[in-house]
Amino acid sequence: MASISIENLTKTYRKVRALDQVSLTVRQGELFAYLGPNGAGKTTTIRILTGMTRFDTGECRINGFDIQKDEARAKEQYGLVSQVVNLDQELTVKENLLIHGLMYGMTLSAINCKTRELLEYVEMSDRLKDPVRTLSGGLKRRLMIARALLHEPSILFMDEPTVGLDAAIRRRIWALIRKIQAAGTTIFLTTHYIEEAEFLAGRVAFLDKGRIVTLDTPASLMEAIGAWAIDCLTPSGMETVYFRDRKAAEAFNHDNSQQYTLRRVNLEDAFLAVTGKKPQTGPDGTEGHGHASAHGGHGGHSHASGSHGHSQSTSHGHTSHGHSHGSHGSGHTQQGTRGH
Repeated sequence: MASISIENLTKTYRKVRALDQVSLTVRQGELFAYLGPNGAGKTTTIRILTGMTRFDTGECRINGFDIQKDEARAKEQYGLVSQVVNLDQELTVKENLLIHGLMYGMTLSAINCKTRELLEYVEMSDRLKDPVRTLSGGLKRRLMIARALLHEPSILFMDEPTVGLDAAIRRRIWALIRKIQAAGTTIFLTTHYIEEAEFLAGRVAFLDKGRIVTLDTPASLMEAIGAWAIDCLTPSGMETVYFRDRKAAEAFNHDNSQQYTLRRVNLEDAFLAVTGKKPQTGPDGTEGHGHASAHGGHGGHSHASGSHGHSQSTSHGHTSHGHSHGSHGSGHTQQGTRGH
């Protein structure tokens, strides 16, 4: 039985089609990543699955329970880590967990037992009596994860769980997410950090304008466009060319004199090739306003075949190196000019 099943899900806000015939299945124990540009429908999907937003048409099941016909049973199956920190800031860590446990009908002895267990699990045992307002952003995120796991759900929805955190803390959260999945929990993850999905997910769905445009493993999605990439500065901006092997990439360099960056292909390349857009996060961690114009951001992309065995090129319309230097740990980079 699938942990999450969605069939032909549609949701319209006034005249805007937020979700358009979305269908997917998440397997038991899987870590499934749901990616898309701003306004693609990621958070809307989670809000529908967790009963916070009604949908127009379609069917959704959580561990086999219909989220409309068996709403109470469906809610018992999952925990939710929302994008917004929604802890009670004036209460202590223990009190926040206590209230959550009581809402799910747990006994005091069960709450106390799970509180001790989970705080040790997220490395917060020494913070039991601390007011939440005194915790750092990373500790608050860990507490939200502990709270979501308190009633022992088999599914965990995580909506932008590391948004606004620095790189070091983000990686600690990644390790915790991996640990949770290893224990058998199904995880449905939305994120703006594509490297997060590349590192964590078994499968990834790209959502664009309310539709799933592709769904596969990160490795397969990257393999589809090539193994190596060269980012070239051109008079019109930044162009990325993809190659099946490094020899073909080096041959391309010998025939071109412009400044370039050679690196491994990453999941962001696959995302851009499919959607032509890059997810953006505002300074306060909220979603921004879509993709930028071709003069200053990630405008429309184009594919072109060429010689030397490279597979395709994507024109991003950058005016600087931008994201192309950030290979998200997927491989090393080299810079050079013709002849190197």
